[in-house]
Amino acid sequence: MIFSKDYVGYLARQTVKHLVDAKMIQTDKPAILNERVGAAMIDELSLEDRINDEVRVILEAFQEDMRKSGASYPEMFKKVKMELARKYKAVL
Repeated sequence: MIFSKDYVGYLARQTVKHLVDAKMIQTDKPAILNERVGAAMIDELSLEDRINDEVRVILEAFQEDMRKSGASYPEMFKKVKMELARKYKAVL
């Protein structure tokens, strides 16, 4: 993940604060809402990391075939990553 968890927590608190101030949402428990928004943001931001890990596992399984065919690891990484992003309906 490109952001620290502390920074994501800060972003979550600011997001909730702006939504409450704009009267777009109401809450009696802002601390719980901050925590939930932060957890959702961390989950979403870590999706690319999880996809990258899965790509590495897939390419490791086909490492021998790639070497025999002369396939480029960076090219294959990019192609497999795009396929997984499409599969998970992720926007990267």
